[in-house]
Amino acid sequence: MSASNALSPGDPSSFSRPDQCAITDISLDVKIDFGRKVVHGTATYKCKKVLAGADSLILDTDQLTIFKVYCKQTSQDLQFSVGEPVGKFGSKLQITLLTSFPDDGEFEICVDYENSPAATGLQWMPANLTAGKRQPYLYSQLQSIFARTVLPCQDTPSVKHTYSARVTVDKALTVLMSAVPSPTEPAPNDQVTYIFQQPVPIPCYLIAIAVGDLTSKKVGPRTTVWTEPEMIDAAAWEFEKTEEMLKTAEDLCGQYIWGIYDILVLPPTFPYGGMENPCLTFATPTLIVGDRSLTNVIAHEIAHSWTGNLVTNFNWEHFWLNEGHTVFVERKIIGRLHGEDDRQFAMNSGWTELSHTIKEFGPTNPLTKLVLDLTDGTHPEDSFSTVPYEKGSAFLYTIETALGGAAVVEPWLRAYIQKFKGKSIKTDEWKEFLYSYFSTEEQQTALNGIDWEGWLNTPGMPANKPDYDMTLFEACETLCNRWWGGTDIPTTIAEFEAFTVNQKIAFLAELLLKDAMPVERILQMGDLYELPKSNNAEIVSRWYQLCLRGRTRNQLDPTLQFVTDVGRMKFVRPLYQDMYAFEDVRQIAIDTFETNRPNMHPQTAAMVAKDLHLE
Repeated sequence: MSASNALSPGDPSSFSRPDQCAITDISLDVKIDFGRKVVHGTATYKCKKVLAGADSLILDTDQLTIFKVYCKQTSQDLQFSVGEPVGKFGSKLQITLLTSFPDDGEFEICVDYENSPAATGLQWMPANLTAGKRQPYLYSQLQSIFARTVLPCQDTPSVKHTYSARVTVDKALTVLMSAVPSPTEPAPNDQVTYIFQQPVPIPCYLIAIAVGDLTSKKVGPRTTVWTEPEMIDAAAWEFEKTEEMLKTAEDLCGQYIWGIYDILVLPPTFPYGGMENPCLTFATPTLIVGDRSLTNVIAHEIAHSWTGNLVTNFNWEHFWLNEGHTVFVERKIIGRLHGEDDRQFAMNSGWTELSHTIKEFGPTNPLTKLVLDLTDGTHPEDSFSTVPYEKGSAFLYTIETALGGAAVVEPWLRAYIQKFKGKSIKTDEWKEFLYSYFSTEEQQTALNGIDWEGWLNTPGMPANKPDYDMTLFEACETLCNRWWGGTDIPTTIAEFEAFTVNQKIAFLAELLLKDAMPVERILQMGDLYELPKSNNAEIVSRWYQLCLRGRTRNQLDPTLQFVTDVGRMKFVRPLYQDMYAFEDVRQIAIDTFETNRPNMHPQTAAMVAKDLHLE
């Protein structure tokens, strides 16, 4: 797909044309059918013409069945057509507007539809795969462009709209959404209707739903933790400090406008660490380790309440605006709560993760730029990596350092959010505001000294590593070098035990950047530090990787069990990649994947299939 063949002028990944006619609100009235694995009902769209005389509303769909399209006010049927599918981008739904629809006011269109049981944005889980094994479970994951698999929509982050929903399910089930709940209403056939309202305009990738056997525990004035009953006490304890993080984020970014900040701990198949759905963060159960050491993920999702949800990338080519700023704010939250040393250590660790990614992708791969070009038909999911997170955050820290530090840049951060809240922007707009804010001759000179082309538009690692404080990181590097190349191999656990959990993770990550150690040394280290016994997925997954790269099958059985039990792509994909590279276990890995694929989240399964060269 060349630039001229992008799906639309504003977003290469969306058919929609909000520059002609845009959605301002979506009202859903749907039923959840676990038997057929479909969501079906009616979506009502408030629309306005952006271009006078516009004669159609263009929406994104993917494997949806469209039964009827009509004017809400008159019930008059509207003509519509669904185009042929284009790769993995779905199909264009083109609705012909009535000539009576005004050029200067809103009008409402209704679409009766249902999704496919194979919708990539949903995972349907039978009861036997849940913790309690009592009720089935459904949850959504619509970022990046999977909202179109669940409802007709303008599936581009450039469009923001409010939404409301009425969701009818069996009485035994609980429904949660990325919105503020209202009291439920009884429904026929022993069912109940849940009602939600999201009054803040959001892009449709932030619409979220979860349905299952769920219970809750309040852990703060704005936060309730939700999960299956079997996990509620552990989850509530792990996230008990959420209000502290929220207040710290407000000090940095301004008022939290979303009302509630709830957390839903999903089943292990959830593909990500967290998802920043407004009012309802989705979280992986791999965060529940009993020591609150991995709750930086919650700090990250909280930060998204401003950077990403309030100020949003215009399309997925500018994804770094969402994630780079969010990591930058996340680490400021960590610094304020736990000290600047912890912030500096986190940034160092992020640089290591960036090095892993660049090594995997290749230093000339265009997907390692901050500003991407997706007009060649690259699916946004194929472009996602740690690059927009870690390269973006390092870039912002470089700017902060050049301008004189946090005291200078943090007021700009608040002003940036205030300037662009409710909007979706491109990198050029961000840069223009940065230059307009820092307008003195000295500040302009500092900005002009930054390698803009290198950071934004050049693939590979940045030319210069930011000047991070290495105090906490040096001990990790020293221990890494002793194990990897030194003769002074540790014989006690003293140094490792003295590390924080995050230092232990960084130590293992540093080892993974090097050539594989001899097998006997890998196993000696594992025994000494009892790595196979760790209940921390960040630690044990890296331990399994070290074993696979050392070409030992010693930990193969627990590795296979891990990738079967856990769906988080951060862990599962590298392990499958390393098993594929280890020829002796390649077929075992493929067989394990094929057996488990029906139980995996469809997005995880699709990416692992590529990792195993099956697609």
